[in-house]
Order: sequence, then structure tokens, then C-alpha cells
Amino acid sequence: MDPKLLSSSVDFHDDLTRNIPGIRASQNLFDDLSSDPADWEIAIAAEGSDRIPTGSALVTRPFDYGSVIGYSFDEMNWQSTRFSDGASYGVWYGSLDIETTVYESAWHWYRFVLDSYAGEPRTVITDRRVFDVRCDALLVDLRGKETAYPGLVSRTSYAFTHKLGRYLRDQDQNGLLVRSARCEGTNGAILRPERLSNVRDRAYLTYKLDVANDALVVERTPGRRWIRITPSALG
Repeated sequence: MDPKLLSSSVDFHDDLTRNIPGIRASQNLFDDLSSDPADWEIAIAAEGSDRIPTGSALVTRPFDYGSVIGYSFDEMNWQSTRFSDGASYGVWYGSLDIETTVYESAWHWYRFVLDSYAGEPRTVITDRRVFDVRCDALLVDLRGKETAYPGLVSRTSYAFTHKLGRYLRDQDQNGLLVRSARCEGTNGAILRPERLSNVRDRAYLTYKLDVANDALVVERTPGRRWIRITPSALG
């Protein structure tokens, strides 16, 4: 690995913001299968029987599964992400600001909807949960390196960043900061869960995607547009 690429580091002690699927109002996931609460309990037990136990799912689950679920759909492995091939180790992703998480998640959700509902004539709606997590770690600082190393922000290939991610993990590094490939913001990719703590909810968002017109509206307050995105332009 080129030493010039890894020449900078930052002693990071701040929050990273993460954006995952999550509903605004709690609901029973199995009430559409049966009206009997006893059946719900059986279904919940069955669903959790094969789940990997974890002490703090919002921090550790990405490492348990070897990927950040819902963030990437590589043609070889749907669990592949920018800095992990999704097969042998996981990476926890967050951003320095909430807007960056919106652009990152918007692109990957848009690809999922295109794969599943490409001809859907109606608006497709989903909710998202956003939370802050404290990160205390010495991180490799790749910000500004994307000009000399365009593979860091490639929108078509993870080949360069997969090699880099594996190298940093093999070197027992904590993680890195890097410019987002979808906007001007900064992402953190954390390789060691013990560097993360103090999970706090920040907001719930609603994404409304009009596939036919290539338009995604993001609401922070229900019914009020916060951000409007042309999702195809992110890829």
C-alpha cells in the first residue's frame, strides 16, 4: 500500500451520525399474520432463534454480519460495502453530518427500489432512523487524498477501497475518515467496535421516491419537505 496514501491521521473524539432503516412509530411486525398475541410471541421467538447475539446492536451488528446491511448491493456480494467485501469482516459507517448520511443512504435505497419496483407507478415510501454515536480513536485521514487516488470515491468500483480496507484491518487500524462519493461530506469507516459508544437517537426521516420522475423527497417533519434529491445523479 502506498505510504503517501496513509501519511495522515487524526485523533478523533466526536460523534459520527448513522442512518439506517427504522420506522417512526413502533408496531408489531407480525400482527398482519395473526390477530392472536400468543402467535406473535411464537413468531418473535422463531425470528430471533438464528440471530447472532449482540450487546449493543446499533454498534456491533455491522461487525457481526460482516457488512452494513442495506448500504450496498455489489454484483458479486450484496453485503459488500466500500471498505469491505462483505465476506470476512464488517465495517461500521457514519458521517460527520446528517445530510451526508441522507445522500449515502438515498443512493443505495434507490438502487434497491429499482431492482425490486422499477416499473412502480406510485411513490415508494420508507422511514429511516438517524442516531449519533461517540467515536474515540486515532483514524487514518484520507480527506483530500481523493484527487491523487480517485478510487477512494469511485462510483462504479470498490476494487481499490476493498484492498485498502483489508490492509488497514490486517494492520489493526481503528478506521478512517474519507470524503463521500455521493456528496461533499465526510464519512467515517470504523473497523473496531470498541472505539464506538454512547448511542443517542437524533431524528427520524421519511423518504418518498417517485421512480418514474427520478425524484426523492426527504422529510424530517412529516409532510414537510427537507431535502429533494435526483437519485440517479448520485451514481
